[in-house]
Amino acid sequence: MRIMVVGSGGREHALIWKLKQEQPEAQIYAAPGNGGTKALAESVPLKPEEIAALADFADSREIDLTVVGPEAPLVAGIADVFQQRGLRVFGPSQAAAEIEGSKAFAKAIMQKANVPTASHETFRSFEEAERHIRESGAPIVVKASGLAAGKGSIVCQTVDEAMEAARGMLVDKRFGESGATVVVEDCLAGEELSVLFLTDGARAIPLIPSQDHKPIGEGDTGPNTGGMGAYAPVSIADEQLVGNILDRVVMPTLAELKKQKRPFRGVLYCGLMIVEGDPYVIEFNCRFGDPEIQAILPLMESSLLELCERVARGDSLKAASLRWSRRAAVCTVLASQGYPGSYAKGKAINIPDELAHDPDLIVLHAGTRRDPEGVLVTSGGRVLNVVGLGASVTDAAEKSRQASDAIQFAGKYFRRDIGYREIRRERSR
Repeated sequence: MRIMVVGSGGREHALIWKLKQEQPEAQIYAAPGNGGTKALAESVPLKPEEIAALADFADSREIDLTVVGPEAPLVAGIADVFQQRGLRVFGPSQAAAEIEGSKAFAKAIMQKANVPTASHETFRSFEEAERHIRESGAPIVVKASGLAAGKGSIVCQTVDEAMEAARGMLVDKRFGESGATVVVEDCLAGEELSVLFLTDGARAIPLIPSQDHKPIGEGDTGPNTGGMGAYAPVSIADEQLVGNILDRVVMPTLAELKKQKRPFRGVLYCGLMIVEGDPYVIEFNCRFGDPEIQAILPLMESSLLELCERVARGDSLKAASLRWSRRAAVCTVLASQGYPGSYAKGKAINIPDELAHDPDLIVLHAGTRRDPEGVLVTSGGRVLNVVGLGASVTDAAEKSRQASDAIQFAGKYFRRDIGYREIRRERSR
């Protein structure tokens, strides 16, 4: 079997790792991959946005399945191009992917489907946004409507902070066209939860719930990032809550997208705030979460490939189910100094050999590459994902931290508190 995974981050390394486990004999291609994926997959020197070239490659190599990692090519229509050429691809159409590509569109879908979410208003004018912010007060959340690599949502504790955020998007064009429309919404108080659903457009199967840690600083302080770590499972996400999310969030959303002739087939990421036991949608994404999937896949005992193929073929997920390990996984992101702002690249990375032989440890590459001399060096803000496994989140977090300490590169930074809420709950039992 020939499989292509589009993307170059830790998410894509995790997908390749899982697919290779399931199909050791498969020929896997990474487009473009990174410094770590080369051990499992052949690198293809094509960027995710080079959609026509990726389709040409898939056609020429007779790729059986393409799995798209990042959101940008999905929002740009990669699934449509592949399907038009008779190529199997896992990921939603461009029309369906707008649920991530435009937060304003996602809010409109939620409103029509009666999906619980924070009260909001949408603006293209700074003056109108300013008036609303002053009337609403703080805390309040200001979001760039378009794609912003996870950094376009700003939780503002004061009116001045909110004004600065809105001005940065609408006047200073901090996020370019992605910030030309902003969503200003109430700040919900609760605990965040990520639940991903594999869906054929009519049915949805939940992956094990996880919790992301977006802010750069420990204790969830500082600016948002693409994600500094994640863990699974999450004890507050019991079967009843997941069923509630399916019934109140996922199925109405899928039905509304279908009604608008935008059927969603792929993985629907629900970013939620749990407020007094009830789920409220913070955001929808049209792809596997990063870094959530790095903590989820090591716990998946059933086949991801089988379900991705079924969705890509247009088959039903009726009667499909997933099996999960009873263990826990914690993913710690090692970042470059300065991230999520500017940072240096090309720093040599040293990963001790013994880490590769630890069955309770997985080191996934994100922003890495090999230099002309073959040395592994940094090439991005989020450099490595260190996944620890254990009988509890406490044990898994300790394994992840120990390995994170052992890996060395100049300017390395990571949060030492990934999973802290769950660890607190475990200690109180």
